[in-house]
Amino acid sequence: MLVLVAPGQGAQTPGFLTPWLELPGAADRIGMWSDAIGLDLAHYGTQADADAIRDTAVAQPLLVAAGILSAAALGTASSASPTLDFARAGGTPIAAGTPDAVAGHSVGEITAAAFAGVLDDTAALALVRKRGLAMAEAAAITETGMSALLGGDPETTVPHLEKLGLTPANVNGAGQIVAAGTLEQLAALEADKPEGVRRVVPLKVAGAFHTHHMAPAVDALAEAAEALTPAEPKIAYVSNKDGQTVATGAEVLSRLVGQVANPVRWDLCMETFKELGVTALIEVCPGGTLTGLAKRGLPGVRTLALKTPDDLDAARELIAEASTSAADAAGV
Repeated sequence: MLVLVAPGQGAQTPGFLTPWLELPGAADRIGMWSDAIGLDLAHYGTQADADAIRDTAVAQPLLVAAGILSAAALGTASSASPTLDFARAGGTPIAAGTPDAVAGHSVGEITAAAFAGVLDDTAALALVRKRGLAMAEAAAITETGMSALLGGDPETTVPHLEKLGLTPANVNGAGQIVAAGTLEQLAALEADKPEGVRRVVPLKVAGAFHTHHMAPAVDALAEAAEALTPAEPKIAYVSNKDGQTVATGAEVLSRLVGQVANPVRWDLCMETFKELGVTALIEVCPGGTLTGLAKRGLPGVRTLALKTPDDLDAARELIAEASTSAADAAGV
């Protein structure tokens, strides 16, 4: 059973899109998306520095574009977006593959909505562009940020964060919680770590996402969502809100809006993956963060992160193995 996942903000690095634009048709697709949303994705994904792509209004559409692009190259894009199919280098058509479930971390939920066929690629990019701008405006009101806590027990860590005025904005499982709040509150956390926490790592984000600080962005995103007509999910869509699968496109869209100001429960998403019987997990570009969590939180599950197109063949092999295992289990 294969799960396809999409990373959230902070996963981006300077130049990470460069090798993907060498795939046939990829540069044209990125150019079309750039024109549609008024943002030069190719520039930011290939030439911009770390500070430029840390900007929320840039990072979010860049991540969604990269996720859709890499999934299309892999052959796992939803049949709802057939125009995203690319040919492999050398002209050999890619092998089609369909995940059994999809999920995304934070802004990656919009990427996952495209994978599930709830939103087409243009609608997903338009929505994330509005999301990024609205969250950037909300973040500008107060200087805020986020830091990952490595180690510790949630039962000890969460009350400690709340004592400092911080929010456990991402409960990621596998021994990781992300705290969010003002820069002063985060500085206090550095000086006063919860018991058992080994390190506090500032994240490459420009705001306290998934907290009350993002409340002003919710209304703007809700207005943007009203203009969209979501389709029903074609494959299981696992939500950050509570780790549950969502049955309708309207509910997926509603959750995408509300999740901006509410915590990400990736720990519960991984619990649902277990319940669904996950055997393999692939993280789209720029992969690494969620596969790292899965290695600790989903022991025995094979994982692969799409970092560059060089990872595509190994990912396709993993898809084939997962499909064979599923067929064997079903007695086909």
